Amino acid sequence: MKFIKENHHGISTVLAFALIPLSGFATDIYIPSLPSMAADLNASNAAVQLSLLIFMISYGSSQWFIGSFLDSFGRYRLGIAALLVFTFASFSIGLSHNIHLIYVMRVIQGICVSLIAVGKRAYFVDIYSGEKLRHYTSMFSIIWATAPIVAPFLGGYLQTNFGWHSNFYFLGIAALLLLILELKYSGESLKTFQPFKMNTILKVYGTMIKTPDFVLGLVIIALCYSMVIVYGMTSPFIIEHLYHYSPVVTGYCSLLSGLSLMAGGIISKSLIKRPFSKKIATALIVQAMAIAGMLSTSGYASNLYTLMAFTIVIHMVSGFIFNNLFAYCLGRFQKNAGIASGITGGSLYVLTSFLSYSIASVLSIKTQTLLAEAYLLLALVLWGAFALFTKARTAHQRTLATA
Repeated sequence: MKFIKENHHGISTVLAFALIPLSGFATDIYIPSLPSMAADLNASNAAVQLSLLIFMISYGSSQWFIGSFLDSFGRYRLGIAALLVFTFASFSIGLSHNIHLIYVMRVIQGICVSLIAVGKRAYFVDIYSGEKLRHYTSMFSIIWATAPIVAPFLGGYLQTNFGWHSNFYFLGIAALLLLILELKYSGESLKTFQPFKMNTILKVYGTMIKTPDFVLGLVIIALCYSMVIVYGMTSPFIIEHLYHYSPVVTGYCSLLSGLSLMAGGIISKSLIKRPFSKKIATALIVQAMAIAGMLSTSGYASNLYTLMAFTIVIHMVSGFIFNNLFAYCLGRFQKNAGIASGITGGSLYVLTSFLSYSIASVLSIKTQTLLAEAYLLLALVLWGAFALFTKARTAHQRTLATA
């Protein structure tokens, strides 16, 4: 067993942060290419959007089970194998002209990325503790937000100059380079291996999914991320078909969307010591005002600038709320960090995939008005979920106080 060397902790931590946004890159880098993929593959818009949904379901659902394997068999060897297979799947998609083969490879990519992401989130719990652990976990959503910032921006240029296949060649090359660095500088971080006993593992899962504040926290982060994904799935068609801009402009707009998501996470980290419920409630009010503004201008003043102005505010608030609740869920069960990480990440992607794809399909979003209505629908559910979460969290705090 190869454990991390003491003098490699720094670079190993950097590599862990570098791998956390891999799921976002695998989702977002080809967003500007969706219209071109549909034309090249002779497929409908919904068919190419389905490749996003398939990846997200595969990535999310596999995380529910992978955490227990990582807690029992370690993070390192499974992560190395996953990077190798992900590289192969990425190149296979780049060489493919068959939408059904792409679907299969996206399933494989999702499983591989779940192994990598869950293991790297658990890595921080293995290596760090106390304030340092809290500091790093509060950075997760900020680092993760680099994907929706950089990936579509890069993808727009790759699409314009080399076509949609180049997006997946890029993913394969990036994964291969990270694999080489992992082999040289990383190693096993798990110090205490949990016995792989199904009854014990099922009891842990049962405890987590019966914990109200944990489950409601998962619902909230899924609703926040759904706002970003609905935008990502529909904005290329609004920007390129309705407003007649190029994929490069779509990439720039996605860059702004990602920057706003990251800005929300940074603001959240700077306000980490402020009262939890009060700052989330304030953020929800700001988001409601932005959605109202988007709806009010969509009828007579709809253009790229109004679309992006309100989207930036809505996504910034989503990033703010997401950062707070994601860190809360990850830290809720520290004794079973792998399983908690898996359930958190898995539920996020499964719930988000169904919410975003259902809303995008049912509303058939092709205008600013319909996008604003989608935001409003998600926000209404978000407000209700947060009210229930606040009650559950208060009850948990009272239980701890009397214990």
